[in-house]
Amino acid sequence: MFHQGRNAIPALTNHKKVYIHLNMAKFDTICDLEQCSLIGQTCAVFNLRKASRAVTKFYEEIMKPSGILPTQFTLLVVTRAFGPITISSMAELLVMDRTTLTRNLKPLEREGLLLVVPGKNDKRSREVSLTNKGLEHLEEALPLWQEAQSRIEQALGSLRLDRMLDDLTAVVSAAGSS
Repeated sequence: MFHQGRNAIPALTNHKKVYIHLNMAKFDTICDLEQCSLIGQTCAVFNLRKASRAVTKFYEEIMKPSGILPTQFTLLVVTRAFGPITISSMAELLVMDRTTLTRNLKPLEREGLLLVVPGKNDKRSREVSLTNKGLEHLEEALPLWQEAQSRIEQALGSLRLDRMLDDLTAVVSAAGSS
């Protein structure tokens, strides 16, 4: 084992402990390869984000002809189902930060798919509603979404998909209650 200055952290390379030089303070803990591997296998956020990226990429490829991203599709669906809906209510429903949601709504508003106006009851709030153009785009994207959804269901099986959706609902509930 050797030490290369005060801005180094310990790491394992070829099963030998060495120090990696960083432009930050030395860490007090060692995260060895076994521990990192275990984190990759057991960490909820690591695996949920990995699955989310894979599923998002899958839906993006299938939905590409519609010109609507899966994340945008979700916003159009929620607006159609609950609209007009305040940004605060939509953010709560989607478990999103309001500023992130607002940033994601902007391109849809710019394209004329959504209308964002001051709230009816509280002018400080903003309400989101689906435009006719937004409904047309949603209806064009729906068959592509159905194809992606069907392929996921075929790959997992309907019972496993239902169980996964129930499990994800439980995860959202558990994470929200802490």
